[in-house]
Amino acid sequence: MERAEKREFVTELNEVFKASGSVVVAHYAGATVAQMNDFRSKMRAAGGTIKVAKNRLAKIALQGTEAEGIADLFTGQTLIAYSNDPITAPKVVVDFAKTNDKIVVLGGAMGTTTLNADAVKSLATLPSLDELRAKLLGMIQTPATRIAGVVAAPASQLARVFSAYAKKDEAA
Repeated sequence: MERAEKREFVTELNEVFKASGSVVVAHYAGATVAQMNDFRSKMRAAGGTIKVAKNRLAKIALQGTEAEGIADLFTGQTLIAYSNDPITAPKVVVDFAKTNDKIVVLGGAMGTTTLNADAVKSLATLPSLDELRAKLLGMIQTPATRIAGVVAAPASQLARVFSAYAKKDEAA
């Protein structure tokens, strides 16, 4: 790369670190071109991006961003996976790493929070923003009769208890 290309790349990567919901750093040593292409296509389909960057340039791009704490993760052959949705990048990377032992999650960042490998894996188990929206919409669309039934259930149980005591008193 020429100096101008490097400067442009660092500027672009700096914007990525500032705008992304989450960033995941992983080793990819030993992965084949076909595996990397498959990985990239899965990430692209989910709404994220994968970049392979020189560690030195990535560390320069991290300066002045909230994710500056992950600079020490950039050793060896590393890739950067990022997405606007904080859950997408960790989910795709962790799922791909389960089927491919060449991809090793090192850690990442979500805003100002620096994540270790376990935290990235925990983040990957959370439902995505779209899944949460679907669940919320389903809860909102629950028929009002079910809600009324749940609210009225304690009152109807009290009425049965009072009725039972009344019948008991009449029989005595």
